[in-house]
Amino acid sequence: MTQVETGTTVFGDRLVDLVDRRRSQLVLGLDPVVELLPVELHGDAGDVPEARADAVARFCRGLIDAAAPVCVAVKPQLAFFETLGHHGMRAFEDACAYAREAGLLVIADAKRGDIGSTARAYAAAYVEPRDGGPPVADAITINPYLGRESVEPFLGAAKRYGSGLFVLAKTSNDGSADVQDLRLRDGEVVWQNVARLAREWGEGHVGEHGLSSVGLVIGATYPRAVGEARRLCPQQVFLLPGIGAQGAGPADVARAFTSGPASALVAVSRSIDYAFRVRGGDWRAAARLEATRLRDEIWAVSGW
Repeated sequence: MTQVETGTTVFGDRLVDLVDRRRSQLVLGLDPVVELLPVELHGDAGDVPEARADAVARFCRGLIDAAAPVCVAVKPQLAFFETLGHHGMRAFEDACAYAREAGLLVIADAKRGDIGSTARAYAAAYVEPRDGGPPVADAITINPYLGRESVEPFLGAAKRYGSGLFVLAKTSNDGSADVQDLRLRDGEVVWQNVARLAREWGEGHVGEHGLSSVGLVIGATYPRAVGEARRLCPQQVFLLPGIGAQGAGPADVARAFTSGPASALVAVSRSIDYAFRVRGGDWRAAARLEATRLRDEIWAVSGW
């Protein structure tokens, strides 16, 4: 396996290199639910916490083995690991380390955001080196609701260690409009203002390839927002959830790639993780086939 190098190289530059080599913008989302795993993995786990976490760890490793050749990153969703307690967090860190050994970047889908001291702890936990080793993740999703104070520690990590951050702007869920689409006095809506703030925060973190380490989460379920966000933020990398189980398709994200083939990443979780429930057969083979199909379709619509 080829391990992803970490260090002070700007996250956007590391991403460009990986996208160019793999000709892919696909991110494997890891959303493990014990009850949905193949029977061979969870059949004997029962209600034993450690056994359930072991089943999740094996599932994640199998998915990474299957999909790594056609992906550039993994995006483990913390909530699905946290629900298993400390054994689940061990499975999370195991998946992150295994993905890095497979040559993938790791994006922790943590959606963290808090006052400065707490944000510093979150940054240390996920995107700063530990005990002389690499960080758990190369990038993290963050909630900017508490303002720049809550973002500063992650910006510091980006500067010192080459990590990335993806700021929640227009998320893929139906209820996002409740807050994100509220119109401000100047005519903009909330998510557009957040995008502008993220652009400002990322100005000092642009790499040689013109992409910032401060990216945006934009739901593929809102194609018009994808295009508008790209107009507002030409140097931001977009993390685009929503394809597959949430109803969006590759064509919905085409406008995200106008700043280059690595200027957007498409995160797909359930459609790959549980492809065996639709395709049948071996769960790893089904995941590989679905990931390959998506990789090819996304690359085609990106136009590069």
